[in-house]
Amino acid sequence: MKVQVWWWGVPLAALSLLGIYLLRTYDPNVAGNPFLPCVFHQMTGLYCPGCGMTRALHALVHFDLRRALRMNAFFILSAPILALMVWQLYQPLPLMLAKFVKPFMNPWPWVFAVPLFAIVRNLPWYPFYFLAPIS
Repeated sequence: MKVQVWWWGVPLAALSLLGIYLLRTYDPNVAGNPFLPCVFHQMTGLYCPGCGMTRALHALVHFDLRRALRMNAFFILSAPILALMVWQLYQPLPLMLAKFVKPFMNPWPWVFAVPLFAIVRNLPWYPFYFLAPIS
């Protein structure tokens, strides 16, 4: 049984528009912004896999892909795949996209990739320090 898209699509679209408005209006790099800081980073001084996501989205809504990748490359590169995965849960994808997404539907690569990214982005050596979000 497929879930009707309209009942969750409308609130999701409204929240997305609100998020875009906030990201276009406020800079998460400036003190006094309405966005929450990363609690993990504040407590440990280390970067979690999500550190830099808000700043990456801020860069994306300002069409700065280079800066977005510098803030959180894993999120920026995996977001389209994750969006297609969610789409496939509710609607069948075109065959070509379905073949592309199928290997990513297995959770085990994600279980290893996300923590690995968190570890590697905290290493202080070249080239790993490029994965840490820039200030």
